Parts: sequence; C-alpha cells; structure tokens
Amino acid sequence: MGWVIAGLVFIAIGVVLFFVHRNERQKAFSIRSAELMTTAELSHLSGEIAREIGGGSWRDYVKVTGVIECDRPLISELRQEPCVYYTMTVKREYEESVTEKDSSGKTRTETRRGSEVVASNQQSVPFWLRDPQGAIEVNPDGANIETVKVLDEFRPEQAIGGTISFGQFSRQVGFGDRRRTIGYRYTESILPLQRRIFVLGAVSDSGQQLTLLKPTEAGKRFIISLKSEEELTRSADQSAQNGMYAMIACGAIGVILLVIGILQ
Repeated sequence: MGWVIAGLVFIAIGVVLFFVHRNERQKAFSIRSAELMTTAELSHLSGEIAREIGGGSWRDYVKVTGVIECDRPLISELRQEPCVYYTMTVKREYEESVTEKDSSGKTRTETRRGSEVVASNQQSVPFWLRDPQGAIEVNPDGANIETVKVLDEFRPEQAIGGTISFGQFSRQVGFGDRRRTIGYRYTESILPLQRRIFVLGAVSDSGQQLTLLKPTEAGKRFIISLKSEEELTRSADQSAQNGMYAMIACGAIGVILLVIGILQ
C-alpha cells in the first residue's frame, strides 16, 4: 500500500510540474510574440490609425522599455519610500504549547513556534514610462509586478496600549488565544521611481491618452519587470525546461512505484 501511495504522490507532483512547465512556456511565447516599440513609434502609429479609422478603437500587444517617472508617487506604508507600487505584510510570531500522545500512549507537551498574518496591503498608482523618445502612461492594475524588498524586520512584542505601529501603519491588537506573542515581523516591497523597467502589455488609445495596460485577450501576459527582455525570456525558457525534466522524472518514478505496489 505504501508503494502505491508514494507512486500517486509522485504522479501528482508530475501533474503540478506540467502546469508549471506550460505556464513558463506561455510566458516566454508572450514575450517573444509582442512587438518591441518605442514611445515615439507608439504615438506615431496611434496617430496614423486615428486618422484612418478614428481614435479610441486601437489596441495592440507590445513591449516597451524605459524609466519610471511619476508626478504624484505613493509613499509606502512601512518604510515610507516613494514608489508607484508597494505591498506590505505584518505577521504575528508566537509560541504555543501543544500536547500530544505518542504511539505508546504517553502524553507529551512541547512548545511550537508559528506565525499568522495580522495585516497586509498593496497599492499602485498610474505612472509614466519614459524612454529617449518620449513617455507613455502605464496603468499597473492587474500586472505581474517585480519589486524590490526594502524591509524585512522583526520587532519583539511592543504593543503599547494594545497598539502596534510602524511608519504610517498602526493597528489595535488583542488575542484571546493561549498563544504567547513573541513579536511582529514587518515586510515591504516596492516598485521604486527612476528604475529602468520592461513592460509587456496592451497599448490602448481608448482613454484620454495612450496607455499601457492589462490585455483583455486570454493567455496574454501583463508584466512589469526590473529585468531586461533577454533576462526574462532566458529565465522563462530555463524554468520551462527544468519543469519538463522534473515532470518526466516524477511521472516515471510514480509509475514505477505504482507498478511495484500493485505487484506486491
């Protein structure tokens, strides 16, 4: 029975790896299929199409590289860094006593450490992508955004008057369980200003100005990355290849273990 269970586990892992492999292949295909354009080329093409068929109906899948600029940037909640996107998490870390019976029926108590999220938040704001030819607005809603971690700090319990605070963050805390709070871990990642980025997404003239935003077509990715196009494509190709090899290996091992279990 143990061989059969082990075989099924490996086959299940192989199925998961199949989806990982497919996802990375689709990512690499999306990057390669989009047309690389400058802001000037996008503006010129938009104008040409508007003169032919009218404005507001053009949409295309493109990739653009430039530097982040923003007139009214966000201020991140914890580190209070200027940015166009941030995500933050506050986790309570605790200890608790757990009593269990072993195989011989003896009772034992041990102290275990755990954590739970007490607060999380993410915010984004539209920004400009500027290249040597000009600038285009980027609406980051729905994008897969690569960030820079600016904070990962553990603070022993410092709930003054039942309140914890860090930067602009403040939260009333109070737990009625038997877990002993050790402290709180604060983490935050941002997409900072003046960083060079690669954007893969849809360009649209449906708004007041030309904008890069999330594609409506299924399967097309919306990526905002600090990596170059070459680095992203190479990473996706490598991940897809590794996923394929691991999928084949897990599937083969799973089948062998399954057969051994059935024959026994």
